[in-house]
Amino acid sequence: MFNGLNLNLGNLSRLSDAKTRSISAENFTGEKGKGGMATKGTNAHCARDLGRGWKISPSVRIEPGQTFEVADIAGPGAIQQIWMTPTGNWRFSILRIYWDGEQEPSVEVPLGDFFCMGWGQYAHVNSLPVCVNPGSAFNCYWEMPFGKSCTITVENIAEEQMTLYYQINYTLTEVPEDAGRFHAQFRRTNPLPYKEVYTLVDGIKGKGHYVGTYMAWQVNNTGWWGEGEIKFYLDGDEWPTICGTGTEDYFCGSYNFDRDGQYTEFSTAYAGLPQVIRPDGTYQSQQRFGLYRWHIMDPIRFEEDLKVTMQALGWRSGGRYLPAQDDIASVAYWYQAEPHARFPELPDKDSLEVI
Repeated sequence: MFNGLNLNLGNLSRLSDAKTRSISAENFTGEKGKGGMATKGTNAHCARDLGRGWKISPSVRIEPGQTFEVADIAGPGAIQQIWMTPTGNWRFSILRIYWDGEQEPSVEVPLGDFFCMGWGQYAHVNSLPVCVNPGSAFNCYWEMPFGKSCTITVENIAEEQMTLYYQINYTLTEVPEDAGRFHAQFRRTNPLPYKEVYTLVDGIKGKGHYVGTYMAWQVNNTGWWGEGEIKFYLDGDEWPTICGTGTEDYFCGSYNFDRDGQYTEFSTAYAGLPQVIRPDGTYQSQQRFGLYRWHIMDPIRFEEDLKVTMQALGWRSGGRYLPAQDDIASVAYWYQAEPHARFPELPDKDSLEVI
């Protein structure tokens, strides 16, 4: 039966009994008919001559060390869109999402990296599940179903206060029994040890499908850096079931992303290199790249477990590969049946910092 959860252009005209709700700083609970009622908030002084209903509470302040509860929703239902504009250091704002009363988060990622902005600098992203728009608008369209509840938090681990503008648009509706829960996990290795592969995710247990990769990659040597293969180990594989042909190939490019001797940025529905940060000739000395690949049309399905790795390979003399020792961070995105395996501990503040 159509329940209003999986809308697309083909069934957008179908009517349902699903309920639309929205949480923001103007309606912290998402309750029907309770938006814009604030009498105090971050912009109360701006509306002092206008009064209630005139943009009194468009944002929240999150103090250093504070965790702010963005949403606490009773289900069943699904998150359909998230919009956020955070100030401050995007690596030092940690997004966590918990499904159905779980104690361990299913999403634990710095805000910037979750929205493909791992380097703390704006770049335009124009893809189906993630859009980043001027001036620093983070948008997510991953469907996130839940049964009993959904809790979303943002922790500020910086030493300065941050301001967060946000809106969580969701539906209250029936959720199919076979609907997996959305997961996202951050990792960083800086530098990658010589002759080691970079691990995007390991230890996923259960049934599900892998739907996306974001990587923030700093190259620590000259020359081309992306000869390495991505590998997907499915359900007890000793050797991978899926093995790519090169880093740029996995991100749906080719030949070093090179046009006329220059790295060429691109952003498409399913893959992109939206960010190339070039050396400035003085202190910004390293090349940095932001890349995404969404497995929306080609999800990687697993029954029992999943591991994903990426080699870091450049070139050295004699036409030989050079195992690189780069600064690599990543976000892996997937759906699976709960319960999920516990995530590795998030790196500490110094290990998160973009340096």
